[in-house]
Amino acid sequence: MKTIISTDQAPAAIGTYSQAVIHGDVLYVSGQIPLVPTSMELVEGDISAQIAQVFDNLAGVISAAGAELDDAIKFTVYLTDLGNFPLVNEAMAERLKEPYPARAAIEVSALPKGAQVEVDAIVALG
Repeated sequence: MKTIISTDQAPAAIGTYSQAVIHGDVLYVSGQIPLVPTSMELVEGDISAQIAQVFDNLAGVISAAGAELDDAIKFTVYLTDLGNFPLVNEAMAERLKEPYPARAAIEVSALPKGAQVEVDAIVALG
């Protein structure tokens, strides 16, 4: 049995997927790019602004499921330039408490809508 999570606190799905799915005590959050939920446009600013928007979007979806970013057990980070990875570390350090979740980081050639960063999450519930 799965439960679909949908919220206006994050961008609406722009394809054939759900913002998040709960199965058992685990929340699987779809990749979030730096779209502003109200406009569905990329956030203005540099890569730091994009990273911040991505984590805001993740927090919105996770909150809609009754959890917090600190409940994340794994993030997968996709960057069009791994040179920006230290900025992801900074953003995570500002938003998360130790112990930090597991994480993977992958450089990709392109992301939807021309975004420079995308992050998905697996979150423990309960």
